[in-house]
Amino acid sequence: MNASNETFGRIAVVGAGAVGNFFGAMLARAGHAVTLIGRPAHVQAVRERGLQLHMAPAAGGGVQTVRVDASSELAAVRGADLVLFCVKSPDTEAVARELAPLLAEGALVLSLQNGVDNAETIARHVHGGGRAVVPAVVYVATAMPAPGVVQHFGRGDLVIGPLTAADAADARHAARLQALAGFFAAAGVPVRVSATVLDELWSKLMVNCAYNAISALAQLPYGRIVELPEIRALQRAVVEEVVAVAAAEGRRLPLAEALQAMERIAPAMPQQFSSTAQDLARGKPSEIDHLNGYVARRGAALGVSTPANQALHALVKLGEAARARPAGGAAPSAAPPQA
Repeated sequence: MNASNETFGRIAVVGAGAVGNFFGAMLARAGHAVTLIGRPAHVQAVRERGLQLHMAPAAGGGVQTVRVDASSELAAVRGADLVLFCVKSPDTEAVARELAPLLAEGALVLSLQNGVDNAETIARHVHGGGRAVVPAVVYVATAMPAPGVVQHFGRGDLVIGPLTAADAADARHAARLQALAGFFAAAGVPVRVSATVLDELWSKLMVNCAYNAISALAQLPYGRIVELPEIRALQRAVVEEVVAVAAAEGRRLPLAEALQAMERIAPAMPQQFSSTAQDLARGKPSEIDHLNGYVARRGAALGVSTPANQALHALVKLGEAARARPAGGAAPSAAPPQA
């Protein structure tokens, strides 16, 4: 197939959580064949009632029922031309290993995950046969308030680009990226192709490190946590550390631009709880090891001090342990309300 004419006839969403369901729904409602692969309760709800997509007012609002296939078996990925890889970062290695023998030749795997090293991890297992792994920076505010339901709060765009220098030099791969961007755009999902997507992943990691843990520990949305000057000072310290580690890794992440990007988030999504906050509220393991924890580990390896990130990582781990073993046998509290 000529990459510039690539159509991605079958799409599979591996790890159909809030992000995967949103982008899967956008593609399905545009008429594409999409299979959601997720937890049994969610799969059952989607099969019985369809996927309920609640769009943000700025995106037209309303509730749409999107008819889409669903399965709780990873084997449902067989024959997919495009795989949206959306599992939590701690599960990337195991799922990628299991996924590899199921992938069709020529399949494109798009990593829609937090963190900066997931696409590289997937690529270690997915290779040969014309398959390719594409890192993506995801900008969307979503949640899953119930099985079969995805709530959209804002944005819904992606940045994609080459994972390796070899990919960057490959004209066919460049054409596939442009085809992928056009494919999503036709479904109402803006996509920008960037030669520096890995730098942009570090920028997204910086934002996550500045907000996720604090929102989780306070169980408050972004707009509330930045009301305190002490929290804004803490966020600045976190950003300065991420910028220093990124520089040691050879990534371009200027401090002034990083601080501006961080400061734009709360006004843009004042009612949003971080994914880490939602995980902590439900008593589920979070991705904190791949956010502030990753920065702390890489800082230690590279000789960069990261006390703010270390502290936030440790406190969220403590919160996870407390929710897993509540005092007095009390059940973990419900997820925070979403606006």
